[in-house]
Amino acid sequence: MRKQYIVMVSLVIGLSMVLTACTPTAAPTTTLPVTEAVTEVATEAVPEGMLPEVDPASLTGDINIAGSSTVYPLSEAVAENFNKDGFTGNVNIASVGTGGGFERFCKTGETDIANASRAIKDSEMEACAALNPARVPLEFRVGTDAIAVVVSKENTFAKDITLEELGLLFTSAEKWSDVRADWPAEPIQRFTPGTDSGTFDFFVEVVIQKPQKIEKLDDAKKLALDATNIQTSEDDNVLVQGVEGSPYAIGYFGFAYYKQQESRLIALSVDGIAPSFETAESGEYVLARPLFIYSDANVLKQKPQVAGFINYFLTYVNEWIDDVGYFPASEEALKTARQLFLDAVK
Repeated sequence: MRKQYIVMVSLVIGLSMVLTACTPTAAPTTTLPVTEAVTEVATEAVPEGMLPEVDPASLTGDINIAGSSTVYPLSEAVAENFNKDGFTGNVNIASVGTGGGFERFCKTGETDIANASRAIKDSEMEACAALNPARVPLEFRVGTDAIAVVVSKENTFAKDITLEELGLLFTSAEKWSDVRADWPAEPIQRFTPGTDSGTFDFFVEVVIQKPQKIEKLDDAKKLALDATNIQTSEDDNVLVQGVEGSPYAIGYFGFAYYKQQESRLIALSVDGIAPSFETAESGEYVLARPLFIYSDANVLKQKPQVAGFINYFLTYVNEWIDDVGYFPASEEALKTARQLFLDAVK
């Protein structure tokens, strides 16, 4: 049961308040009319490390989110509960990959929140700064993922692999026997996230670029994309289905998608370490990585429904994150995210 806090979220109406507390909306393609309300947070009544309670039923309007397919099911779970608790507006979430999400948030300014499975790049920050009005992305850590490297249940030979072998499997090796002589002399069928995916970026950096000492990430990406028998997709469900279909297929995606299909997939250990909460939190599992949502202070002040949603997200995310299939961020990371939110809505 959720803890109740002595808090207040009030909407203060009036043009004079808007002129002093708000700037024009930074999402020009959003159809929601610009509201003349700001969110006022009674921080003095909130226990340290927590946020004020928000009443979703008191909020209206649309919330537009796009980005990581990995973060998508987590944002979806939060949105479903936000609606159950009384929100009457629309929470629109698009799974377009982390890069696609930052393009909509920073380049076109059409979304309020970007889901991300990697940190924002300098070039994306520059695109946000070039908007009129400019956006300054705020990074909120919401969880931890362990990328699962998976094979079909029909695969009877691959159980544990080294990081070096994993690099070969997704680059130059053409047959499984090219990696280990006792593996089948069958073509490797590769299923990977697309180039807009933060999962693809992270995987290539950790598995290919760093071990092979490749100077530029783009060169490592090219090496991965030039591999034979490769199918890419921004939709992780497509990757799941591809791997399930053949004993000689291999793929990778967020841990949540593996958990959903655990009865039909095998998650490989990497250097003897299996993906789990313990190994992701400790950093032992080499493919563990943080999950984020991003927004902007002006967006939060202009749109109380967006501020309310992020407040709700950061307050209750750990109630649903296990069910979705990811691991909680550390208390320190969540505390930092909550304080960043409070500072942004002052």
